Amino acid sequence: MISIHPENPQPRLIRQVLDRLQDGAVIALPTDACYALACLPGDKTGADRIRRIRQVDETHHLTLLCRDLSELGVYAKVDNTAFRLMKALTPGPYTFILPATREVPRRLQHPKRRTIGLRVPASPILSALLAELGSPLMSATLQLPGDENPLSEPWEIEDRLGKVVDLVVDGGAGTLEATSVLDLTGDVPEVIRHGMGDVGFLDE
Repeated sequence: MISIHPENPQPRLIRQVLDRLQDGAVIALPTDACYALACLPGDKTGADRIRRIRQVDETHHLTLLCRDLSELGVYAKVDNTAFRLMKALTPGPYTFILPATREVPRRLQHPKRRTIGLRVPASPILSALLAELGSPLMSATLQLPGDENPLSEPWEIEDRLGKVVDLVVDGGAGTLEATSVLDLTGDVPEVIRHGMGDVGFLDE
């Protein structure tokens, strides 16, 4: 486990996490919602490991954690309406389902819909890590099969997953909520999951 300050992440420790990722690690790390599992997007073995830990198949959207909207636009096809909505909600605890571009490996897309989950988290640790990396991270909510809530305490993550992930990044306690998931592939945004991000404005 590596403990990193949640508001002022130490650059030396961020580089240590990045080194582990570049060596093919699957890590557990804090976000602006609950904790998540993450690996590099090009790491097929890492993505397979995340799916095994979560016990989900290839129809479950993995999510690209992006630094900002400009990076998000490289990996998703975004029209003006979707862009305006995402600009209003990012950075924050929202995941957006969008049509994937050719930059996204086929195995990371939904096998039938050719979509990808994307988000821009408001997390100093993640922001520092993504800036140092210069590309997105592939991620999934850290919610284990049979659990009612995602894992949010670093000590519990270490206790339960220490043998199946390569590193736990301790950034303090997370929330017990995942992100809200919005499908932006249609004419009207559709709420796929109610989570930490407020979606009440969509009913107005």
